[in-house]
Amino acid sequence: MTEETLDKKQKLIKETKSILLIIISVLTFRSVFFEPFRIPSGSMIPTLMIGDFILVNKFAYGFKVPFTDLVLGDKSFDPIYIAGKSDPKRGDVVVFKYPKDLSVNYIKRVIGLPGDTLEIRNKIVYINDKPIEPKEFEGKEIKDDMDEKFKGYNLKFYKVKTGEHEHVIQQDNDNYFKVDFEKTKIPEGKFFVMGDNRDFSYDARYWGFVSHEQIKGRAMFVWFSFIFPFSENPMKFRPGRIGTVIN
Repeated sequence: MTEETLDKKQKLIKETKSILLIIISVLTFRSVFFEPFRIPSGSMIPTLMIGDFILVNKFAYGFKVPFTDLVLGDKSFDPIYIAGKSDPKRGDVVVFKYPKDLSVNYIKRVIGLPGDTLEIRNKIVYINDKPIEPKEFEGKEIKDDMDEKFKGYNLKFYKVKTGEHEHVIQQDNDNYFKVDFEKTKIPEGKFFVMGDNRDFSYDARYWGFVSHEQIKGRAMFVWFSFIFPFSENPMKFRPGRIGTVIN
């Protein structure tokens, strides 16, 4: 082997190591600190729109050993916490592993905490027998920016305060499928989550609780918003949503 060939080989090895180090660093950063997600459905409208790209704080509820919450095929691993493990707060918008298929990520709002009693009567949520009072408003701006698939419904918009989070929910005034939910006590280590698009959200009302181990992090803000033309929804770019804080 000539000296020139040896130099080329060493250079290639060095470059390969550098690339691998960058890849590992990026993956570790995503696993422990922040990770981007895309919103594919309308279950969190009007807080999150179809096509929103969001950033999720992965250490919001504790620092984890990198890659310990991986999903490999049909096998899902629980995260190992190094320090600072804490529960989500009421009203937090969280990304989590869907309990019925841990390879799929869902995003919803935390409504009920461990030990709470939760009940829904006539679409009003009661926590420990106290209602989360909805205040109706016109919502013209929301209607104007509404995704096409929802524009034909008789939607009503309400301002609510869930925990310390003031946000908006929408309901279909003609939908009476999930008007009530029987009073239930939430077990320790479990959380009750719902979508802000209340009548178009497949959430804890249908499939049960989310465990702390399944929660990946807290949604922070929208960093981009675009529906690609090859999706099932019409192409749409929402520059005004860039930088929107998720409350």
